[in-house]
Amino acid sequence: MCGRFADPNRRGSDEEFSEIRVDPLPRRWNVKPTQDILIFGKQPLEPMIARWWLVPSWHKGELKDWKAATFNARIEEAQSKPTFRGVWKYGRCLIPVAGYYEWTGETGHKQPHFIRSAGNEDTLWVAGLASRWGDLLTCTVMTRAANASVQEIHTRMPVILNSDERDAWLGGSNDLEIGAGARLSHYPVRPFGIRDDGPELIEPIEA
Repeated sequence: MCGRFADPNRRGSDEEFSEIRVDPLPRRWNVKPTQDILIFGKQPLEPMIARWWLVPSWHKGELKDWKAATFNARIEEAQSKPTFRGVWKYGRCLIPVAGYYEWTGETGHKQPHFIRSAGNEDTLWVAGLASRWGDLLTCTVMTRAANASVQEIHTRMPVILNSDERDAWLGGSNDLEIGAGARLSHYPVRPFGIRDDGPELIEPIEA
């Protein structure tokens, strides 16, 4: 599961952003489902703003009537589930993040951890699916079984893509092992509330 993340530094060193003149949202360190986020579709990368909580195009009710928790989608199930089947074919996108959060421990004593690249990359590029519901563009984060770099924190992780995998994903790859080799690091951070925000959220603390 991935339910919180930090926006990337769109003025940072990543070359992927160097040719993209877009800064539609202030940088946030506590991005939550139902908020607007920056996504990219197609090649060359096309920036778009989407609501992070996918609503399928065929949904007939009001937005508030869509109750399914579709801010994440399991890569091993998405192509066969009615909610994601169409966008699996036609709605591929990338979601850039600086890193994401997971929690460990007992209820009431949860310890947040910030998870980011284990290398020098400023940005993690996460596989996503986008769906247009009426005039609203919505999206979901793809997840997979956690690899060795994060499995002590959580059993699931976002599908994080290298440069070759990004091209393959946008091109319609059905490889369910895509993103399996992502190298991540993690460290504990201070507990924070739903309304908290700022760069201090990702500062490490002693475990």
